[in-house]
Amino acid sequence: MKSRIAGFDLARAYAIFGMFIVNFNFAFGSLMVPEGFWGRFLNLFTGNSTAIFIMCAGMGVSLMAGNGDPSPEEKARIKSVILKRSWFLFATGLLLFNWWSGDILHFYGGYLHFAAFLLFVPKRYYLVGALLAILFFHVLIFIVPLNTGWDFSMFRYVDFWTPTGFIRNTFYNGWNAMFPWLAYFFTGMWMGKLDWKLKATRQRFFASGLCIFMIIQLVRLLAKTNIFPPSATNYIMAEYFPPYLPFVLLTMSFAAMVIPVCMLIGDRFGHTAVVRALQKTGQLTLSHYVIHATLGMIILALLTGKQYTGFIEDEKPTESLIILLYSSVFYIGSVAFSVLWTRKFKTGPLELLMRKFSG
Repeated sequence: MKSRIAGFDLARAYAIFGMFIVNFNFAFGSLMVPEGFWGRFLNLFTGNSTAIFIMCAGMGVSLMAGNGDPSPEEKARIKSVILKRSWFLFATGLLLFNWWSGDILHFYGGYLHFAAFLLFVPKRYYLVGALLAILFFHVLIFIVPLNTGWDFSMFRYVDFWTPTGFIRNTFYNGWNAMFPWLAYFFTGMWMGKLDWKLKATRQRFFASGLCIFMIIQLVRLLAKTNIFPPSATNYIMAEYFPPYLPFVLLTMSFAAMVIPVCMLIGDRFGHTAVVRALQKTGQLTLSHYVIHATLGMIILALLTGKQYTGFIEDEKPTESLIILLYSSVFYIGSVAFSVLWTRKFKTGPLELLMRKFSG
């Protein structure tokens, strides 16, 4: 499928806004110890935005491969493009990691590398891969202590640049490590093979997502009453790190609700200037991600008079409302940039470089 679907781009636009909030809050706010209404509100974006971002990426790869039966030559060409993009993102992410410790791009490159070898298998195997990714993570917990390599005072990974530490961080206990985060990418690939033009597909996804979301939230409410053993309560209530099964199901189900809603908005209001602007923003998420993690951090540091470290805030946290307002203004600026940029170019600056590299 070569034509873009507005709803997918809107979902990406939502995801990048959420990532602005989470990352600015991590670097300058109180992400780990949210206080007050606005602190708890900002924390709602933790995990959910990343889940949508990764699942949409998986969907995009499936849509690129198409649902037909391409020739061996076409399969080889698509695989080559995906592999080259994975290398580009991996290298870009490692460069960015020196500045922003929460980088996701090098992990994203890893997801793409796995995907390149599974592009043309029956879609049911994507769900098998998702289940295995979650299972492998839970098995590794019993083999390697989850806190290995971490300095939790600032959430700094102390041996990232050693061979052992790099492999451990990439596949097991990094922020968005292959296991279990590949589950989101594989689930997205499976979703990309479905017929999203059908109203029934969207309705089933929204209903399924809502059902699972409510079940997990109910279990979490019960956990807060201390009816489970402490170890079980910690497992159920864990957020983002470590990404245990309840967290994975909760964030996946949230994405399963958001994506169909974005599809509906794209269909009904795709002709409006606002939705078109947001769609263009979703098409430039790679550029926006790097810009917010560099220029966005520098500007916020100057405005707050703080020193940017790339790690969790170690000074007095910036108020949550200020983080939200800054994220919103920066996002509005990103939308305006998207509109202006796409008047002359079809893709964003980094997207353009990646396409030149991958062909």
